[in-house]
Amino acid sequence: MTGGASRKIVIGRLKAKPLLAGQLLCAIAAAALFVRQVSVAWGDGAGVVLRMLLFGDLLLSAGIVLALFGFAAFFRAWRRRDAFIWHDGARLYRGPSESWPLPLIRDVVVSKGELGIASLRLVVDDDSEVTRELVKLYLLADAPEAVRGGVMFAVAGVRGFPAGSALN
Repeated sequence: MTGGASRKIVIGRLKAKPLLAGQLLCAIAAAALFVRQVSVAWGDGAGVVLRMLLFGDLLLSAGIVLALFGFAAFFRAWRRRDAFIWHDGARLYRGPSESWPLPLIRDVVVSKGELGIASLRLVVDDDSEVTRELVKLYLLADAPEAVRGGVMFAVAGVRGFPAGSALN
């Protein structure tokens, strides 16, 4: 028994500045779309402004909701920036939502996406041809080689390889 103690081992951290910039841009976009949506009915009272916000231009309302979701996503990542990639001895976790069993991880590679943005990706042995994105390199506070080494060290520990041979 572990006595309720968590075996959380942090492998990778995120930079704070890009996450704060993302929050700021999403907040500015939401505010600008809000002002654009309600500017038509600004002097007509709160009820008309609220109706205009909810039932006015649906595209602007969808943009406001999307910007608020973006703000929330950047804020959640910012709160978890010091322990974004971690493992507990059985699974590898990315943030609060994604996780993979350590025995299924085969490798960690650096690859570029459709937009040319480099990211660390997991090669997972689950009969699919798709790699899983772990983190974009511009968000990573640690060196990509260090994060890759940490993940592969955790995988080697699960598979029973001696720690010295995994590092050499």
